[in-house]
Amino acid sequence: MSKKTLNHANLSALGQDRLADLLLEVSTGSADIKRRLRLELSHDLGPAELGRDVRKRLVSLRRSTSFVGWRKRKAFIKDLQTQVDMITDKIGPTDPTLAFDLLWQFLEIAPSVYERTDDSRGDIGDVFRGAILAFDDIAERALLDPTILASRVWNAVFDNGYGEFDGIIGLVSPALGDAGFAHLKKLVAAYADAPLDDVDDEHEAFHFLRELRSTNSNYRADQKAQRIKMVLQDIATAEGDTGAYIAQYSPADLTRPDIAAEVAHLMLAEGKSKEALALLEAADLEGRVFRQQDWDDAFIACLTTLNRLDDAQNHRWTRFCETLNTSYLRPYLKALPDFEDIEAEDRARAHALEFPEAMTALRFLLEWSDHSSAAALILKRIDELDGNRYEILTPATEALRDRHPLASVLLWRAMINYALHEGRATRYGHAADHLADCGLADAQITDYGDFPTHQSYLQALETRHERKTSFWSKVSPAS
Repeated sequence: MSKKTLNHANLSALGQDRLADLLLEVSTGSADIKRRLRLELSHDLGPAELGRDVRKRLVSLRRSTSFVGWRKRKAFIKDLQTQVDMITDKIGPTDPTLAFDLLWQFLEIAPSVYERTDDSRGDIGDVFRGAILAFDDIAERALLDPTILASRVWNAVFDNGYGEFDGIIGLVSPALGDAGFAHLKKLVAAYADAPLDDVDDEHEAFHFLRELRSTNSNYRADQKAQRIKMVLQDIATAEGDTGAYIAQYSPADLTRPDIAAEVAHLMLAEGKSKEALALLEAADLEGRVFRQQDWDDAFIACLTTLNRLDDAQNHRWTRFCETLNTSYLRPYLKALPDFEDIEAEDRARAHALEFPEAMTALRFLLEWSDHSSAAALILKRIDELDGNRYEILTPATEALRDRHPLASVLLWRAMINYALHEGRATRYGHAADHLADCGLADAQITDYGDFPTHQSYLQALETRHERKTSFWSKVSPAS
């Protein structure tokens, strides 16, 4: 390895003095590097000194109001992560109590950070979500008063506008202990008993505007009830009290298929299979069901636990036939004896080819890697395929172009036709590329059957859309 490679051994060979000079040189004009070097120097003086510097930086971050643009975004995220690393890696091992306090303070700056950044990519949120997980280790080792901690937790979850304290109750549960949980429950009970006006510090104008937009005249009461339910469920989860968790759902809640599925899984874990099945069967499955698969998974799990294997298989097959969802078909086939699974797969393939929604059928056959059947579907039902669904059709053309070029050509044509017929100028570049792909595939196709040849299709396209000059300007002469 070259001695000029930037690695630990080569840099160490330069010696302390030269490295110190280089660090001073590269830190000139760089606030980020200077800040990091000062933190490292503070760490050598002990956790208390480093803690003072981290706290000062957190205060500065919280007070700042300037918007962080894309040019400063990367450095800003690195700065946030540096503060977390100093707290968890440098201070935490020797002074967990101080680290706990600093980590809490770090999470408290989240609202001010989100308000002056664009976190559409989620990378800033990732820093905060990663930071809160450190409580799992630090809280258990820190010296904390359970009652004071419970009050702190309640204040955090009460005003958790950006979700920065999501999951905090479970993460600090060892530090709360019985005394902390008892006090936290008292705080929740006091909040539940207090009149709305006494617990709501939001300006009346906000409530007026919100209720004006909402069809629910009891928005404030429902918001309060939802907050109480979430906190009590977090407490129940942390304490391992399944009954208390389920008790927070109303009878109406339990008729919702998604909630029924969640509760059924909890009941199954406690060996209450019959009760779980009864709950699922009482759920409201009329119309389009939100998170239907969650309900199905819980229902099948109940049937399997009760050794009703034929019923479980029948449900899997029925739901596959209704949806062509492979998550039903795969376990169905796996549970069948040898050779029967082959016959069942043939039935599934035949059903997909006749499925009323051709796009759903194509997506299934591609996911199942049954390219021959996918090509057959395309040739038979091309008029039913939506040229606007490029997110399905484009990967389909790539999967089929070598062995089933005619099927790929028909899909390219579908996307071209849609773009031109609808006048989607932003897609003209893609449509021109698709037309070029059709031209390249033409040499592989010996028989177009009942479909127009490439030359006939091109002539018809020129006649029908001759005025779309912005499209034709992108078309290669070889197309």
